[in-house]
Amino acid sequence: MSATNRPRLLAVGGAHMDRRGRLDAPHIPATSNPGWMREDVGGGIFNAARTAVRRGMAVSLLSLRGGDAAGETVARAIEDAGFEDLSATFLDRVTPSYTAILDHDGELITGLADMTLYDTAFAKQLRRSKIRQAAAASDAILCDANLPTEALAQLVSIRGAAPVYAIAVSPAKAGRLSSHFSELSALFMNAREARGLAGLPSAAPILQAAKTLQISGLRAGVITEGGGAVTVFTSANQWQIDPPRVENVVDVTGAGDALAGASVAALVRGLPLQEAAREGVAASGLAVASASAAPEFDHTAFKAALARVPAPRLVS
Repeated sequence: MSATNRPRLLAVGGAHMDRRGRLDAPHIPATSNPGWMREDVGGGIFNAARTAVRRGMAVSLLSLRGGDAAGETVARAIEDAGFEDLSATFLDRVTPSYTAILDHDGELITGLADMTLYDTAFAKQLRRSKIRQAAAASDAILCDANLPTEALAQLVSIRGAAPVYAIAVSPAKAGRLSSHFSELSALFMNAREARGLAGLPSAAPILQAAKTLQISGLRAGVITEGGGAVTVFTSANQWQIDPPRVENVVDVTGAGDALAGASVAALVRGLPLQEAAREGVAASGLAVASASAAPEFDHTAFKAALARVPAPRLVS
């Protein structure tokens, strides 16, 4: 399918340098741990958009970058991904970055987000006429919580008829989305982000968090919980999807982004949320088995991955 015939996604949010270090042995706090570090271009929206492209969408991407070597690297990666690049470059600023430290099993120990540029400049960029035109021409909009509250308000004001989906990104930033719950068609989040948004303790059942978010006005959501069940909810129902076991987990970074990108592509094709999320689970499994946060796969590989994902089970 040519790009002109594909459904179009406007992706707004993080596209930055992504550094991931992984330990060779169990983590020992407060000391030097042997391991390795790699650097490439990532970010919630960039990762999700690459997966959406592999599932048949054409992407226009708006992000922000500095006038440094890292910004040039990000620009090349956006071009290589085949996106229409609507991003702004600030010559006197540093390109945002995210550094993740993973344990020897590939699970996140801690992350450091250096993203001041996102906090200061997104709202103004969303007032550009070219961005308004892109929003009007889109079949869907996907953003992440790297956008500050003012920018989120600006984005929903220009969306036209396109549904707006969002990725929570982190517990620290997810709260930015709460004032826009009623305007989101679905929110993708992990269990910590869901419990935080629901105002619940860390040990609260995830179905309780989903119910609280329903009551809070969030129309629909998808909650991941590591290798556990993925919870999907709408205003009326809740489902869970049990991810198939991944034998060789390489890196969990970007798994939730891949799930969001594949799910949105399926939603645009007309699938209900619980079935779209099943496709997202398949993409997530491919992501954790790859060193890339947005793994390459063809239709055959995706079909095989999807066949391993069980049907959603209704839980309420």
